[in-house]
Amino acid sequence: MALAELYTQYNRVWIPDNEEVWQSAEITKNYKAGDRFLHVQLEDGTELNYPVDPAALPPLRNPDILVGENDLTALSYLHEPAVLHNLKVRFVESKLIYTYSGIILVAINPYKQLPLYGDAIIHAYSGQNMGDMDPHIFAVAEEAYKQMARNNKNQSIIVSGESGAGKTVSARYTMRYFATVSKSSSNAHVEDKVLASNPITEAVGNAKTMRNDNSSRFGKYTEISFDQSYQIIGANMRTYLLEKSRVVFQSENERNYHIFYQLCASAMRPEFKNLKLGSAEEFNYTRMGGSTVIEGIDDRANMVETQKTFALLGLKGDFQMDVFKILAAILHLGNVEITAVGDERSSISLEDKHLNIFCELLDLNCDKMARWLCHRKIITTSETVIKPMTRAQAVNARDALAKKIYSHLFDFVVERINQALQFPGKQHTFIGVLDIYGFETFDVNSFEQFCINYANEKLQQQFNLHVFKLEQEEYMKEDIPWTLIDFYDNQPVIDLIEAKMGILELLDEECLLPHGTDENWLQKLYNNFVNKNTLFEKPRMSNTSFIIQHFADKVEYKCEGFLEKNRDTVHEVLTEVLKDSKFHLCANFFQDNPVSVSPFSSTINIKSARPVLKSPNKQLRMTVGSKFRSSLSLLMVTLNATTPHYVRCIKPNDEKLPFEFDSKRVAQQLRACGVLETIRISAQSYPSRWTYIEFFSRYSILMTQQELSINDKKQICKIVLQRLIQDCNQYQFGRTKIFFRAGQVAYLEKLRSDKLRHACIVIQKSVRGWLQRKKFLCVKQAAITIQQYFRGQRTVRQAITARTLKQTWAAIIIQKYCRGYLVRRLCQLIHVAAVTIQAFTRGFLARKKYRKMLEEHKAVILQKYARAWLARRRFQNIRRFVLNIQLSYRVQRLQKKIEEQSRENHGLLERLTNLASARMNDMDTIQKLELDLEKLTAQKRTYEEKGKKSREDSEQKILKLENQNKELQEQKETLEIKLQEKTEEMKEKMDDLTKQLFNDVQKEENQRMILEKNFQKQKQDYEKDIELLKGEIKILKEEKTQLQHQIQQEIVIQDGLKMEVGQLTKQAQKIPELQKEIELLQAQKLDVEKQAQSQKRELREKMSEVTKQLLESYDFEDVRSRLSTEDLECLNEDGELWFAYEGLKKATRVLESHFQSQKEIYEKEIEGLNFKVEHLSQDINHLQKLFREENDINDGIRLEVSRLTSENLVIPDLKQQVSELENQKLDLENRLQEQTVKLKEMSNQLHFELEGDRTQRRTNEAQNEIDIKEKESLKVTSQETEGLSNGLMQDEIQDEVKSKIKQETIRLTVENMDLEEELDMKDRIIKKLEDQIKTLTKTIEKTEAHMPTLSKEYIGMMEYKKEDEERIIQNLILDLKPRGVVVNMIPGLPAHILFMCVRYADYLNDADMLKSFMSVTIDGIKQVAKEHSEDFEMLSFWLSNTYYFLNCLKQYSGEEEFMKRNTPRQNKNCLKHFDLSEYRQILSDLAIRIYHQFIIVMENNIQPMIVPGMLEYESLQGISGLKPTGFRKRSSSIDDTDTYTMTSILQQLSYFYSTMCQNGLDSELLKQAVKQLFFLIGAITLNSLFLRKDMCSCRKGMQIRCNISYLEEWLKDKNLQSSNAKETLEPLAQAAWLLQVKKITDDDAKEICEHCTSLSTVQIVKILNSYTPIDDFEKRVTPSFVRKVQAMLNNREDVPQLMLDTKYLFQVTFPFTPSPHALEMIQVPSSFKLGFLTRV
Repeated sequence: MALAELYTQYNRVWIPDNEEVWQSAEITKNYKAGDRFLHVQLEDGTELNYPVDPAALPPLRNPDILVGENDLTALSYLHEPAVLHNLKVRFVESKLIYTYSGIILVAINPYKQLPLYGDAIIHAYSGQNMGDMDPHIFAVAEEAYKQMARNNKNQSIIVSGESGAGKTVSARYTMRYFATVSKSSSNAHVEDKVLASNPITEAVGNAKTMRNDNSSRFGKYTEISFDQSYQIIGANMRTYLLEKSRVVFQSENERNYHIFYQLCASAMRPEFKNLKLGSAEEFNYTRMGGSTVIEGIDDRANMVETQKTFALLGLKGDFQMDVFKILAAILHLGNVEITAVGDERSSISLEDKHLNIFCELLDLNCDKMARWLCHRKIITTSETVIKPMTRAQAVNARDALAKKIYSHLFDFVVERINQALQFPGKQHTFIGVLDIYGFETFDVNSFEQFCINYANEKLQQQFNLHVFKLEQEEYMKEDIPWTLIDFYDNQPVIDLIEAKMGILELLDEECLLPHGTDENWLQKLYNNFVNKNTLFEKPRMSNTSFIIQHFADKVEYKCEGFLEKNRDTVHEVLTEVLKDSKFHLCANFFQDNPVSVSPFSSTINIKSARPVLKSPNKQLRMTVGSKFRSSLSLLMVTLNATTPHYVRCIKPNDEKLPFEFDSKRVAQQLRACGVLETIRISAQSYPSRWTYIEFFSRYSILMTQQELSINDKKQICKIVLQRLIQDCNQYQFGRTKIFFRAGQVAYLEKLRSDKLRHACIVIQKSVRGWLQRKKFLCVKQAAITIQQYFRGQRTVRQAITARTLKQTWAAIIIQKYCRGYLVRRLCQLIHVAAVTIQAFTRGFLARKKYRKMLEEHKAVILQKYARAWLARRRFQNIRRFVLNIQLSYRVQRLQKKIEEQSRENHGLLERLTNLASARMNDMDTIQKLELDLEKLTAQKRTYEEKGKKSREDSEQKILKLENQNKELQEQKETLEIKLQEKTEEMKEKMDDLTKQLFNDVQKEENQRMILEKNFQKQKQDYEKDIELLKGEIKILKEEKTQLQHQIQQEIVIQDGLKMEVGQLTKQAQKIPELQKEIELLQAQKLDVEKQAQSQKRELREKMSEVTKQLLESYDFEDVRSRLSTEDLECLNEDGELWFAYEGLKKATRVLESHFQSQKEIYEKEIEGLNFKVEHLSQDINHLQKLFREENDINDGIRLEVSRLTSENLVIPDLKQQVSELENQKLDLENRLQEQTVKLKEMSNQLHFELEGDRTQRRTNEAQNEIDIKEKESLKVTSQETEGLSNGLMQDEIQDEVKSKIKQETIRLTVENMDLEEELDMKDRIIKKLEDQIKTLTKTIEKTEAHMPTLSKEYIGMMEYKKEDEERIIQNLILDLKPRGVVVNMIPGLPAHILFMCVRYADYLNDADMLKSFMSVTIDGIKQVAKEHSEDFEMLSFWLSNTYYFLNCLKQYSGEEEFMKRNTPRQNKNCLKHFDLSEYRQILSDLAIRIYHQFIIVMENNIQPMIVPGMLEYESLQGISGLKPTGFRKRSSSIDDTDTYTMTSILQQLSYFYSTMCQNGLDSELLKQAVKQLFFLIGAITLNSLFLRKDMCSCRKGMQIRCNISYLEEWLKDKNLQSSNAKETLEPLAQAAWLLQVKKITDDDAKEICEHCTSLSTVQIVKILNSYTPIDDFEKRVTPSFVRKVQAMLNNREDVPQLMLDTKYLFQVTFPFTPSPHALEMIQVPSSFKLGFLTRV
């Protein structure tokens, strides 16, 4: 659109103003093309008709939403008033001193200390993108450091500005940032040395001026060198154009260089007494300005600081005293009195105090110095003439000497600083910091200002080219057509100064002439440039000045002193005097070939833009101008070889008032420093740039529904722009961004605000209309009601008389009777009609119902019976399912009991195995008895022969068993064939019988009831058996208690032995009886098999008879004839007949499964009771063993021999018995299976025969009785075999048999599920039995070969050898991986194992062993923590184990406070001989160190997620508020592809939590770690909020509050509310609340002060100042409101600190939690590879 169309009503413009430079005004009438006046209203309400030129309309003002932006290039209208207003709003209202302007950082001096430069802020900016955070000097430094690290290219930071603008401070903070973020790991402290160079150079090169208390009077370029790791390794400094004239002259209210005043303030110190100094008022060179003291500055303290920095750089006391001598000498030289002798001469008294001190300090000849200060030597070709000088000439010579000495001293100090900052290696890259004077213009401008402005011209040219280059790269990157932009090129000015026959060359030429004067040089300039060069002018009213048109402004220079300052010469006679000084430092200053200060001068060739005339005489000295030009050219070469970054410092006012903004002075500096030129270049092209996503999010409100339906957002943006902006030249579409010309974004913002305003008007219109309508209807209804009552009352009053009352009463009576008669008549008619209709309808319905009853009578009968049967079936199913549930519940209870008993048994077995292993320790005593054993070898041989015979017999029996297995396999195959045949026959028969089952349902139900009764009877029988077995168990328990009493009475030991021998003989006699019983069982087995076969035959015959009878008696045709097709359809329409048949089948199956499961349950109960019996017998045996252990060794040997003999005799019989018992179990299971098959056949076939059911019941009862008898016999035999095995002490055999029996029982319970599976499992049983026999034989051989050892309990120690310490540490600490091991072991298992080793060393009372083990353990934990310092899982694992190890040392220390919660057994395991409290302290310190490293690792992992997840990610719909972004946001150095969300933070926290829980970390430690993490999340988020103005909005406060709620939900989900982690988020929560709350009235301010108790005053004010509206409808926080809040908070006592310390660590406490695990029960997993350790 045309620019003139934007000048509409309510838009605002800028008009020039004499005081404020620009003034804002609002247009009151639309501007039309061609109008000569613009109707505006000023902010004070004044109406004004402002005359305008249609070709140059006044600049438009940006929308309020764009005011206060971080980047000036984000403004839609880019011009001087917009820049000035934006800076003023940020500086005055928001108290923000930094602002971006494209690639420039504009820094305004606040003249006040601000909390913006702490280490917390440095860390906050470290690693961040430049556009993500608020503008800051640290952001520029970070960008330079990041680009250097990423591109391996050198960088430069150019800091410029007027004196007093803050250049030195900005450069200092930049260097401090590099020193902080790139600290090296060495001990050289290079960073401290680099920073220490600043106080020294400021002391010797800075001074107080009218504009600045610490003004740098020289330019400085510091190169900070980095190695390949990008850590500082050194630095180098180059200086430019020191203001030497300040040494001898200062203007009013100015001072000399700081170092002089520091010396004078320290004159009374002992080391400075030989300098013979006094106060600063005593010396001419320090009192000239009349201001020797700076308010708030302690020169004496600064002197101490200067000396410290000298020492830090390695410049010791001798060097310092030499420097101080020269400085003192300069002060005394300034006090030398020169008296005039006539008009042509001058003299100095030889008794002059200060002259003598000067000569004494520099070790000079006093006479020569006094003479040559007043005379000069003129050497001609023929003679040498000594000419006296006037007093003025002598004073000038003295001052020139003082300046020369100070200049040499300054260069020397800089050179020594560079030497101290040198580094031995090779620099990889560097970052240069240029602190140089900005453009200067004063009332009187001399040679210094000329050189300064010349340097700024060169820098501005380099800046313009760089900006132009960046713009070109941006356009090429986005494929935007590049058009040449007209920008100011200051090359003509540079040529005027430095080219051939330029100003500097003419100045040098005039300096070569003996009688050259300033006037002659000026005349040459007039002759060469006036009217020939437009940039050079001659003042109208002066013949001693000239004017140069610089890029910033016109500057008038006075020619007086140009030649003298350019020559900078001292009389040669004086230099010769100084050369003869015996003070080496002073003599070296004036040598003919001084060492070059800069190490770069010999390596870089300098070429100027235009050829420069070379001096024909090489021996002539270089002038100051030529030196400066050379050094400046060298600087430009260096800057062009680096990537520059610009910082422009602005001085807001000349009075040094805090946060006062002088628009005139700021505008002048903006023009001078090139900021406005940057804005102008940007405004000529496309200054506003939006990504497609940002544009879509911001302006989707301007899009139509049809446009929004397009999937491609890029295409949507193009279509919308083409519709909204008709002129295609006003924007360009790039690859990723849209480029707008100046003003277009403001136009779009206007359209957006208009659309929103229109929407608001529509909403307001509708709401207000609704409210008014609602109000009107209420009023209307009230009026109608009032009118109704009023009119009624009035009518009544008018109408009521005596006559009217009588008439109305009579009329009412007549109406009553008349209406009654009419109603009664009508009612009678209706009644008659209703009765007639009812009669006919009822008759019709009765007849219809009768016909229907006749038709449906048979169906009703059939449905009655069918539905009754279905109801009964459902009831039976429900009852059956209830029984199933009851049975399953009982089974579960029994299974739990069995599991508990198995656990008890397992514990007893472990004790037995532990006793067996402990007996190995007594082998030493057995070796002593070998002599006695040799006497018994003969008897042993005889026994071995008998053993061989028994083995042969066992082999024969094994062959028999194999034959039996083959026979069983054959039987299995035959059974399988028979089963297949039977199943096929049954399928055919069932198909035939399906049609016959309909009329016989009741009989089947009766039969089922009978079967259920039988099942219940069997169940009762089994329960009786279980009760009997429980009684036997009680009896066994009583026997156990009796044996325990016998053990306590240790009186009759030998009698007990005799009794046991007798028992053994009796048991040996019982063996043939057991064999007879086994033969009887086999005979019974044969009888049962015969009976089963006979029953099968009978059943088959009966089945055949039943089927024949059914087929003969049942006439299918008769049934079919009786049932019509309708009946059949009624019967089968719901599939009821099929459901009935299926229900019968399911019922039979369920009954069979119930019977089988009940049978299996009883068998399991019986077997479980058997196991109880076995374990009780084992307990008895254990007590017997303890009883036997008290016998003598000889008796033990005799018993062992007799035991071996009895074992050899009994083992073959035992083998046979075990195999036969297993076979009998198999036979019993086969019988049970046959019974189940019989039940199936009976349920399917015998539906009509009650007699068959009775016979089946009898056979089942008989079979159950046989089973019970067989089980009882098995009990007896198992008890007898257990007695034998206990008597023979076959511990290993018992374990084998028990484990095999358990396997058999489990396997047999599973086999009952299906017949085919049972047949397959038989082969496995046989193989397992064979394996058992083999294992039994092997164990027997082992028992024969080895002597059994005495058993003993574990006492919770690990035996190890001292040489195994390294292996323990290696396997248990260094090589142990927590992942995969942690899941299957108790928490802190490695710590418990380590403590068990400590107990062993304590048990041995070996101090050296204990000390060595503790040392290697602690060293091992330290090593693993160091090697895995970044491994979170490993640190968590060893923090947990260190904590458990420390608790074990406390728990078993023997101290009462730690033993309160111990068990008696744990108290017995306490340490006996050593106090390990010192090691506890060491372990505690180690645990704290691991905890801190553990916290650091967690923080490093989660820290990159915090700001993106908590601040940047927007999960709430409709709160996004994208605004225009500036250059910095567009040109961010890092492209973040991986974005973190709040879910990422929660997932990371969950990972931390689960890992800590898996590693067994104590809950209190876990809570402390979570609290630390939550503090970090809150602190980093809050710090980032403080430094990001774009995040301080109401909508962002809502998002932060939402994210905090997610964290609170996570705490609640993990049950960590008691960790106090939520309280650490309170400052962040209050900041979010502060962003959302209303901020207008006094009550709002009071509420903020009362609510924000966790935020400091500085933080509250910072948030209020940074609050940024997202839309035009939001209001900014007014400065008056901020001041009001600040006044209310003045009484609050808090720390004036802005940033939270993210490195703060809460104090960690390790609570004492005793271990519940008994040491004697701990076992070492094989994965630990600690087989060389032995449990004691």
